[in-house]
Amino acid sequence: MYFKILRILFIIITFLYHSSAFSKTSENQNFNHRYLSKYFSALVSHENGDNELAINYFNSTKSILRDYPVYFDKYVNSLVIENKVKEAINQIKFFNSKNKINNFQANLLLTVDSLKNNKFNKVNDLLFDMEKVLIPSTYEQIIFQILKSYNQLFLDKKIHEINNYGKLSKILLAFQYCYLEDEKTSKYFADLLNFESGDYSRYLFFYISNLISKNEFDTAKLVSLKIEPITSTLLMLQTKSWVENNNFDNFSKIFTCKSENDILAEIFFLISNLYSSQEDYEMSNFYLNISNYLNPKFKFNLSLASENFYLMNKDLDLKKTLKSFDNKDGIYYWYRIKKEFEILKETEGKEKSLSFLNTKLKNLKIQSPKIYFDLGNIYKGFKDYRKSIENYNIALNSINKDSDSYADILYRRGGSYERLKEFERADEDLLLALKLNPDQPYVLNYLAYSWLERKINIDQSMQMLLKAYEQKQSDPYIIDSVGWAYYLTEDYDLAEKFLKNALLIMPEDPIVNDHYGDVMWQLDMKLQARYYWNAALSSDEAEEKLIEDINNKLLFGLKKSQ
Repeated sequence: MYFKILRILFIIITFLYHSSAFSKTSENQNFNHRYLSKYFSALVSHENGDNELAINYFNSTKSILRDYPVYFDKYVNSLVIENKVKEAINQIKFFNSKNKINNFQANLLLTVDSLKNNKFNKVNDLLFDMEKVLIPSTYEQIIFQILKSYNQLFLDKKIHEINNYGKLSKILLAFQYCYLEDEKTSKYFADLLNFESGDYSRYLFFYISNLISKNEFDTAKLVSLKIEPITSTLLMLQTKSWVENNNFDNFSKIFTCKSENDILAEIFFLISNLYSSQEDYEMSNFYLNISNYLNPKFKFNLSLASENFYLMNKDLDLKKTLKSFDNKDGIYYWYRIKKEFEILKETEGKEKSLSFLNTKLKNLKIQSPKIYFDLGNIYKGFKDYRKSIENYNIALNSINKDSDSYADILYRRGGSYERLKEFERADEDLLLALKLNPDQPYVLNYLAYSWLERKINIDQSMQMLLKAYEQKQSDPYIIDSVGWAYYLTEDYDLAEKFLKNALLIMPEDPIVNDHYGDVMWQLDMKLQARYYWNAALSSDEAEEKLIEDINNKLLFGLKKSQ
């Protein structure tokens, strides 16, 4: 923040110098120093991401705004981020009639406007200007190359492949074939789904959409069976729901490869994702709003804006964006409810957030195993293990046993049974989960630690924990479990080594502090043991049973408390 203010002050000082010189050498009397405060406020608001306030300040000095390009650029940027893309374009057009535009984003917006209105010949001239001002070897150059390639595609209806961008090149090529309705389209989309690294499941939507456009409904249904009902993305779950319910017309209502605007909107959504992955959430929203301007029908993309606002701690913008989704939007409406619930939980607490959730559930039209899975997790987080089990039961009964999610739900339900001390049921679920997925490190850890706590199957638990540790050597919970297993087998030196490592990663965790206190006591380091027991007591996460046990240890020492 300090450096932001310094940068703004530098701009203001430069502005004062140039405006003073300007007033002496020009007859233009637009500038008045009383506007300086509003300019400064506009810049601070812009830098702090409060773009709506920045626009208000900029508008209050609009009579001179266009005489100072630096401020005009920020004004335009704020308009786009506030999803006022058309207004930003109109402002640029008016500005451009007086001054030659010389920045990338303004040129980009004029280009987008011409593309939206199918003025492809004009786009070539705008791209010529854009190339002069872009910064080489940045996303700007990539965007320029993409727009140049696609504009030529739209003009001459021929493939214009873009090389040197790896998987991105293949994505861009797939949409070019789709636009031309080439028979190779399905193959190119299918190839995207087979990439070894990264999540490219989004392109399954476009693959299925292409199949439906060719009336290949049976093939679309077969492909949709591959979509996991719990762990898939929102768009995949919506796709699965539409196909299962024969709502094939819904695909073309939000996207078609025949539309230049729809394809360009998807490309700008891709660029928005790139910025979001780099944690540049404002620029992500900038390009996302351009995407929405080109294709407002694909409102599901606004879930990315929601995530950006959430990560930027902009609750008001988040709530406003979430209202884009209603009960007709299937799983996206559940996404909205869950986000609003999370905000309420953080601001109002458990009772109000659960009351809100229960009210919304009464009117929820969609029935999805994903919803019951999420509800199971929510109730488990509130330690209402009975209700979590009820919802996990419904989720399990709604999916096939060969689903990748089946073992995961068993693991979570088993954890709820374990917390209720229904150990027979807990072990049954956890062992079945391991039968389905023998090497799952977190299931191995949970079951083994549960056995350690009950002081049964110690040797088997140790083997399971070492197997889990081989896969997750930096996971503090697994490290703690291994240390505790060594403690129970009275190998205190190894126990101290592992528990110390867990403590370094989670220094405030009450269980790890308690465990480390125990091993300190056994190593005859009584003072240190009491220090770590007290540290465990000071944690807000310490449960009643743990507090009682530690108080006994502090009074009587370890052996007498056991």
